[in-house]
Amino acid sequence: MHISEAITSPANPRVKRVAQLRDAASRRKTGLTLVDGLRELSRAAAAGIEIVEVFVELVTDLDGAGAARLPPGLEECVAACVTRGAVVIGLSSRAFARVAFGDRNEGLVGVVRFKMRGLSEVTFAAGRPLLVAEGVEKPGNLGAILRTVDAAGLAGMIVSDPRTDAANPATIRASLGTVFSVPLAVAATADVIRWCQRAGRRVVVATPDGPKEWFKTALVGDVAIVVGSEAEGVSDAWNRAAAAGDLALEMVRLPMRGLADSLNVSATAAVLAYESVRQEGSR
Repeated sequence: MHISEAITSPANPRVKRVAQLRDAASRRKTGLTLVDGLRELSRAAAAGIEIVEVFVELVTDLDGAGAARLPPGLEECVAACVTRGAVVIGLSSRAFARVAFGDRNEGLVGVVRFKMRGLSEVTFAAGRPLLVAEGVEKPGNLGAILRTVDAAGLAGMIVSDPRTDAANPATIRASLGTVFSVPLAVAATADVIRWCQRAGRRVVVATPDGPKEWFKTALVGDVAIVVGSEAEGVSDAWNRAAAAGDLALEMVRLPMRGLADSLNVSATAAVLAYESVRQEGSR
C-alpha cells in the first residue's frame, strides 16, 4: 500500500483545504483542482498532468476487522500516481465524504495542477473542424461538449468568454477526463474572432433562426463551429465581424418542431460534430 498518511476527521486542516478546491476562487489562487474518479484520474496521469495528491477512502473487511486497505481496483492507478510523485492520503469514510463529489464517488479524488491555456499556447490540427463554445454557463454542459469533441475526433475546442471554469471538478467529471487530452484553449470572443481570421477558418454559427439547415453547409476542413450560451445563444460579435468583412460566416439552424425553442447546447454541439463526421465519411 502506498498510503503516506491516514486521516479520520472531516475537520482535519488538510481535508478542509482540499474541499475548498470545489470553489473557483480557491482554484484560481492555487492553480489546483480536483479530479473525481478512477477513469478521470488515470486520464490525467496519461496526459502528463501534474498530480500533487491522491485521496483514497480506506475500507476494512466487512466485519470491521483487519487493517484498512485501498478499495478494490484502485491499486494500479494509485501506483501510477505515486510514480509521478503524488502523495497518497488515506481517509475515513466521514473524511472522504468532505472532499468527494456528492454520492458519485469511487473512493478516489486527485489534486492536480491544471491551468487553462490561451490561443497562442495550443496547436490545432489544420484541415480539421474545431468547436467554439461561447459563454457556456453550466460545467456539466461544458464537459459534455468536450466528450463530443473527443469522440468525433475534432481538432479541439475553444472556450470563448467562459462563464464557467473548464478546470471545475464538475466539468472534468462530465468530460470523463477528456478535458486533459483534447486540445483546449480559453480566450475572449474578440480574440477568437481575430484568431479565426488569421487562421483562415470559416465560421459556422448555430442559432435557432439561422437561414440554412445544419446539414446544408460544409462542416469539414478549416471550419470553426460555434455554439452559444444556454440562455442567450451566441453574441452579436460574430455578426458584426462578418458585416465588417473580417469573417466568412454562415448561420445554420436545427429545426425545432415541438414546444421548446432551442436544444441544450451540448446536444447542439453533438449534432453538428457528428454531421461533420458524416460529411467527412462521404467525401
